[in-house]
Amino acid sequence: MSSAERDTGAGNVATVHTESATEAKDTSETTIVLADDHTVMRSALRMLLDAEQDFEVVAEAGDAETAIRYVRGHKPTVLILDLNMPGRSSLEAVPDIQEASPGTEIVVLTMQNEPAFARRALQAGVRGYVLKEAADAELVQAVRSAAAGDTYLQPALGARLAAGADARQADELSDRERDVLRLIALGYTNAEVAEQLYISIRTVESHRAHIQQKLRLSSRAELVRYALERGLVET
Repeated sequence: MSSAERDTGAGNVATVHTESATEAKDTSETTIVLADDHTVMRSALRMLLDAEQDFEVVAEAGDAETAIRYVRGHKPTVLILDLNMPGRSSLEAVPDIQEASPGTEIVVLTMQNEPAFARRALQAGVRGYVLKEAADAELVQAVRSAAAGDTYLQPALGARLAAGADARQADELSDRERDVLRLIALGYTNAEVAEQLYISIRTVESHRAHIQQKLRLSSRAELVRYALERGLVET
């Protein structure tokens, strides 16, 4: 018999037998460590995951440190990680999780629906961000996406995150960069921009490169469209 470990609280671990040792291991199977401090929530999530024939929950944890230990031991395909567990911060534990098993992808589960939390999680290196209220509908898809090396983010939250990124990028432009962008959008050449702002052509070229890097735009047409959309020039 093979078995899965389960954190039952107070440091106790129960061993749950799951399959016969004579059964051949499916190489396409997605193995999962499930980390959530609420036993009822874990049970509900376990039922949801167990309904997928190619998923196997190999261990359950109730805190970040236990999750790290199980990830190190099982090297699962995916770790489902609750962001709000007692003890060590789950996000702070992400580097140790990745060190314990570099091949394990992380899907976080949370009640936090603010883009700032999702941004922090993605920057930390997680593959998926799922709201607990949408777990029934989205968790399986998020696990499959993570296992395939893709990022999963709830569509509505993703749209808010993208909108916030655009605003931040615009805010990151200096006053001088805004002046350069406005003149470029009005059709001025680099030499004309330099003459208008009393700076060198090389400085204009440097400002333009920084603007394109910050806004992730590559052509004059994109710069003009961006300036028009943000009201930097009048139509």
